[in-house]
Amino acid sequence: MTSYRLVLVTAPSEEEAKQIALSLVESQLAASVSITPVFSTYTWLGKLERHNEWQLMIRTKLNRFETLEAKVRELHSYEVPEIIAIPIVAGSQPFLDWIDEHLP
Repeated sequence: MTSYRLVLVTAPSEEEAKQIALSLVESQLAASVSITPVFSTYTWLGKLERHNEWQLMIRTKLNRFETLEAKVRELHSYEVPEIIAIPIVAGSQPFLDWIDEHLP
């Protein structure tokens, strides 16, 4: 179970989020990616920022994280993109099997 990950990435636009998602799935770095609008509040370069962004929820495996991170950095327009991997500690076995089928 510990090899599965949910990776969170935010993007500034829906189009950029879709491009990142497509690239990750096509290159078999992710089994699937969901995209949803979010509103983010954060500090950047000493200034309070508040923006609409797009959250990518990426289903992958730990052994693909390093390459996935490099691909996101390559495609992302942010200087410091959010790329956070969260362990999946439990899940529906048929769904985890499906991830295995798509990320051998």
